[in-house]
Amino acid sequence: MDKKLYGLDHLRAFAICFVFLFHYQVPVFDYPKWLPAIAKFGWTGVDLFFVLSGFLISSQLFFQIKNGIEISFKDFFVKRFFRILPAFWFVTAIYYLFPFFREREALPPLWKLLTFTQNFDLNLQDFGTFSHAWSLCVEEHFYLLLPLFLYFLLNTTFFKKSYWLLIIFVLLGFVFRFYSWEKLYIPLIENDNSWLYWYKYIYYPTYNRLDGLLIGVSIAALYQFLPELWNKISKYGNLLLIIGLLILFGAYILCIEERSFYASLFGFPVIGLGYGFVVMGAISPESVLYKWNSKTTTFIAGLSYGIYLTHKGIIHITQEFLASLNIDTSSTFSMLICIITCVGAAYLLHQIIEKPFMKWKTRFLSEKKLLLEFPKMP
Repeated sequence: MDKKLYGLDHLRAFAICFVFLFHYQVPVFDYPKWLPAIAKFGWTGVDLFFVLSGFLISSQLFFQIKNGIEISFKDFFVKRFFRILPAFWFVTAIYYLFPFFREREALPPLWKLLTFTQNFDLNLQDFGTFSHAWSLCVEEHFYLLLPLFLYFLLNTTFFKKSYWLLIIFVLLGFVFRFYSWEKLYIPLIENDNSWLYWYKYIYYPTYNRLDGLLIGVSIAALYQFLPELWNKISKYGNLLLIIGLLILFGAYILCIEERSFYASLFGFPVIGLGYGFVVMGAISPESVLYKWNSKTTTFIAGLSYGIYLTHKGIIHITQEFLASLNIDTSSTFSMLICIITCVGAAYLLHQIIEKPFMKWKTRFLSEKKLLLEFPKMP
């Protein structure tokens, strides 16, 4: 678990770049005419993040279970708190305190952002500002539920058969999406704004978007609990990458019309499966991604969370500034400027907020460990 997996840095960098390109070509912004052709599938970068999160978080917990180390759920939540909330709260404050930062007209209610319930019943048309935080809600729900399920399983006789839970949750995803399609979306499909209801009832809710996370958990279970099988599979790292890319190509064809029945029902798990094979390839010692050490992708991966939080607001104010200078905001040059400003803003966020809080997290956990090892004398 201490080994640096550079392949995952490449994937994290790719995921944030893919998401950035997709969001850059939404109608809120001006963009080059050539961009939609390569950015249309960029929304799946979020699914890659889900697979990565499912793998990394559950791997850490499974490693402790496998080695007989008692899991401290308090430490787990402390780590998640310091990693996620300070930067999120800071950016949320900027959105509410400085209206010029908002890429659209209205924010969702503050309580929905602070409770990570924004992705339920999200009205994208009226409250589309900072809407991309919906995926953070899904991940927070995962961070809450995974330790609770592990606690239950570890205190029962079901842990060795817990793979059945993964299968059940995947099947439930199909059930929930089918219900959402038939009972919530179809009655409104003739509405002029039917696309809003597709996003509200099918795309955003956590119970419809667990596939990528569950696939990441499955990879982590294979990686940690079945090392002999994993060692055999990992010899074919480049083949795993190719299989993943072929599945993703199939997913692209399936999701050309993303609001169709088959895309709504099967698109998310197929995309998650494709990215799952890519992740397995990235952590296989024989693959090109595993062997490739790039400072550039490591740098971008380190800023990915900051870029994700701030990029829409930064694109907005950058394009406003460029327009004031009579620079064509739909040009490739304008896009390059926006990329630079987004990376710069994320770097500042990392230095000012993320990095100090990560140091405080380390200090907090170290001090706690010292107190446990050297209790005060009565």
